[in-house]
Amino acid sequence: MALVVATFPQDWPVLVTGGTGFIGRRLVATLLVQGHRVRVLVRAGTAPPAEWASVETVVGDLADAASLERACAGMHTVLHVAGLAHAEADTPEWAARHWAINAAGTFSLLDAAVKAGVERFVFLSSSKAVGDPGPHCVDEGWDSAPESPYGQAKRAAEQRVLAVGQAQGLHVVNIRPVLVYGPGMKANLARLIEAIRRGWLPPLPETGHRRSLVHVDDVIQALLLAAVHPAAAGRTYLVTDGQAYSGRALYAIVRRALGRRVPRWAIPASLCYGAADLADGLRWLAGRRDRRMRAMLDKVLGWACYDSSRISAELGYRPIWTLERYCETEWQDLRD
Repeated sequence: MALVVATFPQDWPVLVTGGTGFIGRRLVATLLVQGHRVRVLVRAGTAPPAEWASVETVVGDLADAASLERACAGMHTVLHVAGLAHAEADTPEWAARHWAINAAGTFSLLDAAVKAGVERFVFLSSSKAVGDPGPHCVDEGWDSAPESPYGQAKRAAEQRVLAVGQAQGLHVVNIRPVLVYGPGMKANLARLIEAIRRGWLPPLPETGHRRSLVHVDDVIQALLLAAVHPAAAGRTYLVTDGQAYSGRALYAIVRRALGRRVPRWAIPASLCYGAADLADGLRWLAGRRDRRMRAMLDKVLGWACYDSSRISAELGYRPIWTLERYCETEWQDLRD
C-alpha cells in the first residue's frame, strides 16, 4: 500500500461507513496501519475481513436510525463513505434507491452524529454532484445542477452536510472525487481497462476530450486531510490525480504498461459509438435495461475534466499516483 501522508491523532476514534466497499476497505486498512481505533457500520450478514481483528463493527444500515446512533456513540470523527454508486437500470425505482441511500441516509447519519457529539464529519460525495462541465476543465466554482438521480442525491446530501455544520458548529467537509481507479475498482473504468488489456478494444481515437481520474489512495489522503485540517471546515473539494487524460492517452498508457506496442492507427469515434449503441440495443432486447457500452465509452471519449487546485492550496494535498504509474506497478508481472 502506498504511503498516505495525511494522519490525525490516534486518540480520535473514527467511524467509517461503507467500510467493505472499494474505497472504504482501503480506508479502514490505512487507519489500522496508522494505529487508530476504528469502528465500521456493516450490514447484517456481512462477514468482516480477516484483517479486521481490531475493528469494532456495528450491525445496521443508513435506513436504521437506532443503528446509526449506536455507531456514532463515543466517536470523534465520522468518515461517511457508504453510498449507492451504480444503478442496474435507468428507472424510477433505482432513482428512489439513490435518494434513500445517498441523500436520506446521509441526513440520518448527520442527525445521529450531532446527537452523539461527534466533532468532525467528512462526506464522500462525487464530482457528479454538479452538472457535466462540457468542454471545459472546471473547479468548485462550477455550480450547474446535477443531471442524474445519483448526482441529485449527492448534491442534496452535500447541502445538508454544510447546513448542519454551520448550525451546530461541527467541522464538516464534502469531498468530490472524480472517477476512481486502483486495486479492486469496478464498473465502467475497470471494464474498459480490462478490455484494453485483453485486446478486445481497438485503438481509440484522439478526440481532444479530457477526463480526470484519481487513485483510491489519493481519495483516502483527501478524506484524512479534510478530517484533520482546520481550514477544511465548511468546505467542498474536488479531488483528482492532477492529470487530464484523453481516451487515446488512456489506451496508450494501458498498452505501454503491458509492454505492448501502441498502434498508430485508430478507429473513428463515430464507429466506436455506433458499435456501442448496437451492443446496447442487443442488450436491451435481452432484457438489460441500461446503456452500459455507451456509458463505458463515454468514460473515456467524453469530457469530464476537473481542477483540484483548491484542496492542494488549502490543505496541502499532493496526489501520489497517476494512472500510468498505477498500471505499470499493478501489471508489472503481466507484461508481454
